[in-house]
Amino acid sequence: MTFTLQEIAKLCAGQLHGDPAIKIVGAASLSEAVPGEITFYADPRYLERLRKTRASAVVVPSDFSEKIAAAQIRVANPSKAFEKVVLKFAPTPIEFAPGVHQSAVVDSTARLGRGVSIQPHAVIEANVVIGDQTVIGAGSYVGAESAIGESCVIYPNVTIRERTKIGTRVMIHSGAVIGADGFGFEVVDGRYQKIPQIGIVQIDDDVEIGANTTVDRARFGRTWIQAGVKIDNLVQIAHNVIIGKNSIIAAQTGISGSTRIGDNVKMAGQVGVIGHLTIENDTIIAAQSGISKDLPGGAWFGSPAVPLQDAKRQIALIHRLGKLFDRLKAIEKKVGL
Repeated sequence: MTFTLQEIAKLCAGQLHGDPAIKIVGAASLSEAVPGEITFYADPRYLERLRKTRASAVVVPSDFSEKIAAAQIRVANPSKAFEKVVLKFAPTPIEFAPGVHQSAVVDSTARLGRGVSIQPHAVIEANVVIGDQTVIGAGSYVGAESAIGESCVIYPNVTIRERTKIGTRVMIHSGAVIGADGFGFEVVDGRYQKIPQIGIVQIDDDVEIGANTTVDRARFGRTWIQAGVKIDNLVQIAHNVIIGKNSIIAAQTGISGSTRIGDNVKMAGQVGVIGHLTIENDTIIAAQSGISKDLPGGAWFGSPAVPLQDAKRQIALIHRLGKLFDRLKAIEKKVGL
């Protein structure tokens, strides 16, 4: 598939600086692009890569002023514009035909909406409700009395335990387990005894859950993932956790039981959160931070976490300790100590 730069500029609603007849046959990153391909530049940190790119054209911000050899298409949002270009070169999306594969096991009491696709070896238990156009991938399991909304994609080998409630346009990637028992035990006569986990998991609209992530069912009530939340791979969300709307949780984060996370919270990779905390709206938590107290908003880093600016200052001081010790030794030598 080939497009001229003029055609691509029109697609992006951008301003073209360069030869409109240049032919573009593909799209790639700044470092990987070769002649005949287009790339994009949106972050000043990658200016050196831009200067070295071999791409024939670059999608750049509207106020771009750097002099480069490649043709430019100037747009308000280079990342979103480049996304449109990439989709033009992308292969046709894989679609699953509606219907129930002959190897799938679907209980007679399950209710399937229009256009539902149940893939090989999936298991749908009693009284499950699945909305229109939803896909249940091969080998996935949907437990009794669960409800899944319209236009969801449940990838292969996902486990959804009983009585889980899932909204519309939810995407759950392979290996995820939704509704496993919460980790609840108490000591009775010197031995750990299991506390019954009789609550549910509720996942609202437009949530995406990454591969091998686990969301535990509540001890009672619900573990609640609210609308628009995006959860990366290998995340552990414990019982009775609430994650507010449009929050982002990156890989290998662990959130302990009964913690409440506000709207628009961003957690970077490997964050650890102890139980029964409240993290307010719009909080940003940097990678590998340990959260041991309620957070009122703002940016936090460290273990235990402190405000980001304080953490940066502490790190800078630590890096200066070697020079400070050298100065101290020199002073001691001068005064004869």
